[in-house]
Amino acid sequence: MSSLRQRAIRLLAQREHTKLELARKLAAHGTSDEIDTVLAELETSQLQSDSRAAESYVRSHASRLGASRLRQNLKTRGVNGELIDVQLAQGALPDELERARAVWSRKFSAAPGDAREWARQARFLQSRGFATDIIRRLLKEPMGAAEE
Repeated sequence: MSSLRQRAIRLLAQREHTKLELARKLAAHGTSDEIDTVLAELETSQLQSDSRAAESYVRSHASRLGASRLRQNLKTRGVNGELIDVQLAQGALPDELERARAVWSRKFSAAPGDAREWARQARFLQSRGFATDIIRRLLKEPMGAAEE
């Protein structure tokens, strides 16, 4: 059991992991009872925290992803819905439109010239998890600015 604990601590030393992620990574190295015991011990000693893992993930990925993609990725990592809402609400996230504009400007050098290019740029932003209304506002703005 101590080797299982050491393995878990090594994983946590690399980056914050959620309870579910640790359980998945330790599954091949111990029984489910042993894993549950180690995870409970790590949580009580505050070496593992889903809240810290979610905060760390949001902080490191918010500049590249929209809120819906962040939410989905956190769910996949095993973070519960309430904690996700708290992290996305309190996180020091810039405005969604600003983040979308930053992602868009890194990828594209010019506003879409035709409907086909508009659709391509919109699909890119949508795949990054930005909301449809944000995408519309962002892609209309450069076109509106070009007309003036």
